[in-house]
Amino acid sequence: MYQLSTLDNGIRVFSERMNNVRSVSIGVWFRVGSRDELVGQYGLSHFLEHMFFKGTNKRDALAIAQDFESLGAEQNAFTSKEYTCYYSRVVDDKLEPVFEIIADMLTDSLFEQSDIDSEREVVIEEIARSEDTPQDYIFELFSDAAMPGHNLGRQIAGTRESVGSFVHDDCVNYLQSHYNAENCVVVACGNIEHELLLKLVERYLGSMPRKPRRTRDDADVVALPFSLMQKDTEQAHLVYGTRGIPLGDDDRFATSLLDSALGGGMSSRLFQEIREKRGLAYAVFSTTVSYIGAGNFMIYVGTRPDNLYEVMQIIVDELKKMLDAGLDEAELERMKDYLVGHTVLSQESTASRMIRIGRNAINDLPILSLDESIERYRAVSLDDIMRVAERVLVAAPTVAVISPLETDELQTGLSSILAQ
Repeated sequence: MYQLSTLDNGIRVFSERMNNVRSVSIGVWFRVGSRDELVGQYGLSHFLEHMFFKGTNKRDALAIAQDFESLGAEQNAFTSKEYTCYYSRVVDDKLEPVFEIIADMLTDSLFEQSDIDSEREVVIEEIARSEDTPQDYIFELFSDAAMPGHNLGRQIAGTRESVGSFVHDDCVNYLQSHYNAENCVVVACGNIEHELLLKLVERYLGSMPRKPRRTRDDADVVALPFSLMQKDTEQAHLVYGTRGIPLGDDDRFATSLLDSALGGGMSSRLFQEIREKRGLAYAVFSTTVSYIGAGNFMIYVGTRPDNLYEVMQIIVDELKKMLDAGLDEAELERMKDYLVGHTVLSQESTASRMIRIGRNAINDLPILSLDESIERYRAVSLDDIMRVAERVLVAAPTVAVISPLETDELQTGLSSILAQ
């Protein structure tokens, strides 16, 4: 299990020692994401993540890249709707110089306007790439319709217009508002001693200011029934989704099992019915996303436009079967073995362990041991599955589609199937 200490300035420091490896994965997490942006800031959390790699008083962008590479380190960052993480995986004896680079980026970045002007073009290209990838962009359409007007429904990268407006002061002000010790968690997993990690964090981030956390608004919004985009695509891309469960909910283990049974693997009901038995799609899966106080359950299918209505009918029928009869004991046990196996295998990586601890810690959620997680999966009953199905699957759905089909006719056809 992990060890936890808190510095005087409020930074929480987690470590988990893995004796059989020579590497360390370290992440510096901040409780800030696109959910926290105000009007005029859309995409700024993600943009700031890019800008931290553009130069400090000590290093320009090239020197940052060269210094990481000279240490043999893998490094990157990611921004979600509720947190941002800067991380690296490195051989254990190079941990301090790698952590110094990360700390330098986070505490002394310049945000030069010339760098902002060039990087905005990179981010706009990233937005364009997403829009040109319908199997990805369909989830953006769904989120916008499932949580209309709320930041959880907006694109993490922002829009061309919002990104095009950012200037130096925007970056500095956002940094000062959110990048502080109370919002920060440092996690390291691998061949690491906790006391050494504490010394490094104190040395390089101990002067980070402590400020009160900002509150987050509720995500209690009314979902829209449809988000349909007509586009010249070879496939129709469909996401059918409902309101799911929030982060930390007691039903999260049962929900994961339900999700797996419906669309989590090759033996799942939707995969078998849509792909294996009828050959209507290549990609078929279900997934859940959870946020603080909100969540969604989603089913994705990519199919030829001529097959879209048949696929929609199969989805509706399979959800009704689940609501009527649930799972049988053999199917439930198979799903438990499937998820337990994936959980165990994922924890053989230092990076996976770091991310597991970091995601829970930054959201103030309990961090369960591997054995505790397995016990929670094993404890789920058939009655739990039925309760979760009635909680998640009966909610009014949101349907998002990107296809060459005319949207008014499409909405009429989909509405008739959903009304059954």
